[in-house]
Amino acid sequence: MNGSLTIMDLRALKGVRQISYVQVAREEEAIAAAEAGMDMIGTAFVPERAHFAKAVPQTHFQFGLPWGKHADATEALRDAMAAMQAGAQSVYCGYSPTLVEALAREGVPVICHVGLVPPKATWTGGYRAVGKTLDQAQSIWQSVQDFEQAGAFAVEMEVVAAPLAAEITKRTSMLTISLGSGGGCDAQYLFSADILGENRGHTPRHAKTYRNFAAERDRMQTERVAAYKEFIADVNSGAFPENKHSVGMDEQVLKKVWNGQPN
Repeated sequence: MNGSLTIMDLRALKGVRQISYVQVAREEEAIAAAEAGMDMIGTAFVPERAHFAKAVPQTHFQFGLPWGKHADATEALRDAMAAMQAGAQSVYCGYSPTLVEALAREGVPVICHVGLVPPKATWTGGYRAVGKTLDQAQSIWQSVQDFEQAGAFAVEMEVVAAPLAAEITKRTSMLTISLGSGGGCDAQYLFSADILGENRGHTPRHAKTYRNFAAERDRMQTERVAAYKEFIADVNSGAFPENKHSVGMDEQVLKKVWNGQPN
């Protein structure tokens, strides 16, 4: 398909094929993901990343509203409109159905969030899978219905029990986006840092690592230190700078400077 996927295009893919979706933190990651053929690319809507969307116009781009930044629907709507003007085709919003409705009512395509929602994790027992008990499963299903009624077009399902996520996918018109919620959802979503292996220590159970950038960054840091040490040694020994690193001048001109002679 030529050009980025619109909301209509994404909706048409429900039940047809899986949608690939990555969260990036750097412009070069966004460009690489677009070149690779990623369906959706997202990042937080913060000033230093506001230009990312326009760097990859061929890919559906999503800006996320930072949780906790907005005191009310008016503030969130203002930020969402700014995100759309910056080139986003959709906006992630981790707030309530009431706030999501305010955005959707103005035509902002909204991705909501259920399951393990990090800023609200204390309500579901911390950073762990959600939806395995009857109460949690019913609560998640109710939240999905509430968000659908509010007008969201998609729902991120984070670390929700896979059978529950698959069944909800069949029962909602929204696109379901799996972050550790199994292959039964409409889209598969990972963070670039996990895909590229940039994290050290704990790797989330739901993540799959395809490269080892952490080791490469360690190697590059070792090389930086070595290069700086060589530079310092050259400065101390007089090996730097060499003649080729400087600009010369005519000896006679230099003599005239000190002798006070005109040209």
